[in-house]
Amino acid sequence: MTTKAGFAALIGEPNAGKSTLTNTLVGAKVSIVTHKVQTTRARIRGVALEGDAQIILVDTPGLFEPKRRLDRAMVAAAWGGAADADVIVLMIEAHRGVTKGVKDILAQLRNIAAHRKVALAINKIDKVPSDGLLAITRQMNDAFDFTKTFMISAEKGHGVADLKSWLAEQMPEGPWLYPEDQIADLPMRMIAAEITREKLTLRLHQELPYQLTVETESWDERKDGSARVDQIVYVARDGHKGIILGKKGETIKAVSQAARAELEEFLGRKIHLFLQVKVRPNWLEDAARYSEMGLDFRDGNR
Repeated sequence: MTTKAGFAALIGEPNAGKSTLTNTLVGAKVSIVTHKVQTTRARIRGVALEGDAQIILVDTPGLFEPKRRLDRAMVAAAWGGAADADVIVLMIEAHRGVTKGVKDILAQLRNIAAHRKVALAINKIDKVPSDGLLAITRQMNDAFDFTKTFMISAEKGHGVADLKSWLAEQMPEGPWLYPEDQIADLPMRMIAAEITREKLTLRLHQELPYQLTVETESWDERKDGSARVDQIVYVARDGHKGIILGKKGETIKAVSQAARAELEEFLGRKIHLFLQVKVRPNWLEDAARYSEMGLDFRDGNR
């Protein structure tokens, strides 16, 4: 049997459903999913298997108008992921249609789309009647020469099997790039940090989730098969520390419990998770923090 392996980049505006689609295609949670925009920071590679094909999914940060260094680094990571991929899938939300953000992405996409197939995935199709979907399909295909268009619901799984089969067909022949049982190329320390950051993002409101980052400081394997995981939540201001700790430490305790439960389910073993909150006023200008997130600090200058 001839094996195939390649990269498929999922691009689109924030909250288009890229992380949800990545998790659905992989069959496990490898990417942070919240109701807040711009939560995916680094290019998270999930590994999906379809027959003899291994599809490495590059779930990129949402493409938006960057204002801060972190924003610029995230957008650079997204376009870098698309430029390196064998296939690109542009995701749009059916109920939002062809927004200004989508038009801006199409304009940039023309610069990197040469010699590679680009598919359109119209997501959240259950929110729009069929005639509306046809109108969006026509409008998008008039604006760009897509190889194929898919109507999907990443959350409910509708149409995802067809997209997965098509992606598998597009992968170039070659040996698999990851072991069969590996579902992501992120180190476990980073996945653990992302899980905790997701729980913080779900718990907190407004701007604070974008002013914090989580790092796994140590990971100690124990003889009984469990592991002790120590993490630091970095925030930019003293006031943020109190918000994360919560009244009598209730918020950080709830976050820790939720993150630990998900880690244990993910790994299938006991985890002892310990969180600390530290104030680091200039972490958004700290190159080391960007490396921990898998981003290039220099891209923030562009």
